[in-house]
Amino acid sequence: MRFLLVVPPLAGHVAPLRGVASVLSARGHQVAWCGPCPELSTLVSGPVFPAGDSKPFSVALRPTELRGFAALKYLWESYLVPLADAMVPGVASAVASFAPDVVVVDQQAMAGALVAARCGLPWATSASTSTELADPLGSLPKIASWVGALQAGLRARHGVLLGDLRFSPHLVLAFTTRALAGESRLAVPVSYVGPALPSSSDDWSPVDDRPLVVVTLGTSNASAGARFLAESVDALAGMPSVQGLVVDPSGSLISESCALARRIPQVAVFAHASVVVCHGGHNTVCEALSAGVPLVVAPIRDDQSMLAQQVTAAGAGVRVRFDRAKAADIRRAIESAEQYRPGAARIRESFEAAGGAEEAATHLESLG
Repeated sequence: MRFLLVVPPLAGHVAPLRGVASVLSARGHQVAWCGPCPELSTLVSGPVFPAGDSKPFSVALRPTELRGFAALKYLWESYLVPLADAMVPGVASAVASFAPDVVVVDQQAMAGALVAARCGLPWATSASTSTELADPLGSLPKIASWVGALQAGLRARHGVLLGDLRFSPHLVLAFTTRALAGESRLAVPVSYVGPALPSSSDDWSPVDDRPLVVVTLGTSNASAGARFLAESVDALAGMPSVQGLVVDPSGSLISESCALARRIPQVAVFAHASVVVCHGGHNTVCEALSAGVPLVVAPIRDDQSMLAQQVTAAGAGVRVRFDRAKAADIRRAIESAEQYRPGAARIRESFEAAGGAEEAATHLESLG
């Protein structure tokens, strides 16, 4: 079979599908990628069909101060809808050239849904984050109507009668489990396959035998996260019984009490961690919980607040205020994290039972 994977130029959205693509290829299928270049070409291996220019859709262009509805408005009006319009010609060309049997569409690459529906191809949604499964706009009818109108405009421009472009009527692959995300509220088939984590060949080990506390806000929050990271360094300075590792993409922090790094091999590092302090990005949360590590979550924007809610509801971590937390607050949260280890272990067990990339590939094969 031939599978075309349509994705935005965002590392966090591409990540879960890399493992799925590897499994499909190992099973003898042909896999190709489609998305904005040159960014996509740096994120994947294998054939790539370009669909637009990735430069206008760089995360670095997004205003860092946006929160709440302002952030949602920007996401839809200045990112998702323009991205879909820009990608449609390239996706259509990829479908014509590659002739896929199945199209796999990330939720933020709606051009894939538009073209697949227009061509009558079976397609699956890749839900790289679990928050949409809970229908977060269900209690906000005016905002839901506004999002619906934006999608209606997209469908009209591209000659498609399909419903919600974020959810395939054939299959939604949820890279999480019910134990973390809860039950879906969608009226479409959802398969909870758990995280499709990358295999780690990195040889990493901690400096000493003290419990390791890792602080990371991802690679795209360098400017927004400067204050919180500095407070985290101060928090760890007052905890001599632990070893701290703070990920500082900007390289601007100075510390004699904890280690600093611009990037880390997260899966390898989290295998040694006792606590992870993070922003609530879906991949970071899943990588930490896959190792059974309790979390301190400081959500910044978008789906991160809902992911923090899922973590606390599952008893797998504690939440702090990203914009207000001081060193003392972060220190107290880290010290309290041990009580959440049983909850983190339950999520890890649910991930292990879900099947990951292998299970996702099996579901995709059923669409052909």
